[in-house]
Amino acid sequence: MGRAPMDDRQLAAILLELDGVVRRLRRECPWDREQGVDDIVTHTLEETYELIDAAHAGRGEEVNGELGDLLFHIFFLAQLAEEKGWGNLITVTSGIIEKLVRRHPHVFGEAEAKTAAEVVERWEAVKRDQEGRQGIFHDIPESLPAPLYAQRLQARAAAVGFDWDRVEPVFEKLDEETEELRQALAAEEPQPEGTGRKRGPDTGAYHEIGDMLFAVVNLARKLRVDPELSLRSATRRFQQRVERAAALAEAAGERFDRLSQERQEEYYQRAKQNT
Repeated sequence: MGRAPMDDRQLAAILLELDGVVRRLRRECPWDREQGVDDIVTHTLEETYELIDAAHAGRGEEVNGELGDLLFHIFFLAQLAEEKGWGNLITVTSGIIEKLVRRHPHVFGEAEAKTAAEVVERWEAVKRDQEGRQGIFHDIPESLPAPLYAQRLQARAAAVGFDWDRVEPVFEKLDEETEELRQALAAEEPQPEGTGRKRGPDTGAYHEIGDMLFAVVNLARKLRVDPELSLRSATRRFQQRVERAAALAEAAGERFDRLSQERQEEYYQRAKQNT
């Protein structure tokens, strides 16, 4: 059974206590004193991925812990920002409150939005008309993971109407890109799988693989599937199945790495039944 919700005074007190802990660490801990913004944001990214992993797997206790780690990073980065004269927790918090209210006039104002799609359209209008954002693809950082970067660009294009209204054309586009990849490979000098240098931007295969991946992300977006989380889930299943297949082989007195591909596949199919 979960804890009862905290009242306002408890919440304020515990957040002030965390702020005090962070400030003391900054003053008295040799490691924390040496950290700069660039140092901390690297760890912040790692903590974010750990949170994603725990949340995606439904590990509730770990989610609480990872949220705590991320909250610490927010307070620590706010402390570093204060030292640089950029702002502080008050400006950070008031800024996000003001932004949320501004971008949700259907909640805090008189506007109406009955669907999530209408909310997204309103967000884009607010960014453009009230926040002065210029261009269709404004402020999308290129440092995002590639699937998320592609998804964000596609969503922005869809927000101005450049999108298919059905999912079937996306399947057709994926088929088209697959065929173009086959043609590109046929036109290139044969190269044994897993050997030689990587195909780079000067090869047709490089570009066609990119187009295929872009089409897959677009398909995921149309189907309302997060491509990053979906790929992580598939990768985790693959890992579990290969490990299970190796364990089954070992239990039968065989070494998985010395088996033929056909025998490995047999064990893999058996492993799939249990994972």
